[in-house]
Amino acid sequence: MKRAGVALALAGMLLAGCATTLNDVRGGPGAKLDPWENWNRKVFSFNEALDEKVLKPVATAYSNIVPELIRRGVDNFFGNFADAWSAVNNFLQGKGTAGVYDIMRVGTNTVFGLGGVLDVATEAGLEKTREDFGQTLGVWGMGTGAYIVWPFFGPSSVRDSIGLPMDIAASPATVINDGAIRYSLTALNAVNTRANLLGATRVLDDIALDKYTFIRDAYLQRRRSLVFDGNEPPPEDPTAADAPAPR
Repeated sequence: MKRAGVALALAGMLLAGCATTLNDVRGGPGAKLDPWENWNRKVFSFNEALDEKVLKPVATAYSNIVPELIRRGVDNFFGNFADAWSAVNNFLQGKGTAGVYDIMRVGTNTVFGLGGVLDVATEAGLEKTREDFGQTLGVWGMGTGAYIVWPFFGPSSVRDSIGLPMDIAASPATVINDGAIRYSLTALNAVNTRANLLGATRVLDDIALDKYTFIRDAYLQRRRSLVFDGNEPPPEDPTAADAPAPR
């Protein structure tokens, strides 16, 4: 099954089975944002084991073999597609200027950056603004919903799970009909991304007493910050009102 199909199925299961909990999360202050913690921790442990036994060793070998310049080029290539999707989301959020800048980034990097392999736009002063559909839903007023950890995809929320199929559909792998190339691009993106995070995970392993809680709280805080562009959310925002105290 295609990744987009898997993500859509997961999001559908979440929405169909958890409508009542969603209402609770959006209710009064103090509603718990992690009602499925027992299940989430099991999935988190599964993902950690998969990473430790498969993805991390592959990413480590990849990092040792592939020069940093090439890894950065892979980042830039996939980032060029992300910039195009970011432009769509900026326009959907009413951020016309940011959307135009994203389009300028895509055009500059595609034409002058060898199809996006070189990030010429950043050197020219066109900074990245990464917007996804989960952020767009947040700007439109949709609450975060319950925190959830998906197999393979990792931390998410009800809102971000709804946006995930759209985000995946905007990736380069989904616009290619050849199955072998599609899967190769998907694997390359996953391994290259994981290789870039090797240093961060070592630090996280050293400082986090409860890795699950640390990642959950950091994820929810970061997503809230992204939706409000780093500004303090208004008091009536469900995410701000219902955010659990760190445990």
